[in-house]
Amino acid sequence: MIRGLALAAGTLLFCAGQALAQGAKLAGPKADPAKAEPIVKQVCAACHGADGNSTAPANPKLAAQFPEYLHKQLVDFKPKGGQKPARASAVMAGMAANLSDADIANLAAYFSSQKLKPAAASDKDLVAAGQKLWRGGNSASGVPACAGCHGPAGAGIPIQFPRLAGQSAEYVAAQLKSFREGARSNDPNGMMRGVAAHLTDREIRAVAEYAAGLR
Repeated sequence: MIRGLALAAGTLLFCAGQALAQGAKLAGPKADPAKAEPIVKQVCAACHGADGNSTAPANPKLAAQFPEYLHKQLVDFKPKGGQKPARASAVMAGMAANLSDADIANLAAYFSSQKLKPAAASDKDLVAAGQKLWRGGNSASGVPACAGCHGPAGAGIPIQFPRLAGQSAEYVAAQLKSFREGARSNDPNGMMRGVAAHLTDREIRAVAEYAAGLR
């Protein structure tokens, strides 16, 4: 119990520090959500929906996500100087390649201003297991509580740690597996890779299912 509390407290302090550290890095041009609408209609809507509420569980819901987080992800998808992007995705690299700094700021502001139509949990057993991990982690395997960074209700911490409440379970599970395998590596200081490395397949499904049902 003591070890679990220590893990949770340590994670919370680390998360807060990382969020503050990232704040200065994400400053950019002043955003105008209205200027993003043509890009949304022509490019983004097919996968994420015109209002950021993807109906395909493999694609993330972007509505109501923190603009700073959306901004960072779009920047990370964009190839720079002939090098591989910080976040690998053949589809998103192509989408982000021609976006200007202003486009990225405008898109982040646009989607963050949309109302989320949350996903739903469907497996009670997984939800129960996910709740335990979310709130208390797993001290035996060194997994900290998800709530430490993403909040008790999945609301996240602005700037760096995304809102997960109501996100598609399929998408959350896929990202956790990508972090665990090292296929996704744009997490500051490898934090999510370190957490996911200790998660089993069932724990990943459980946490993802629980997040989908949070409000």
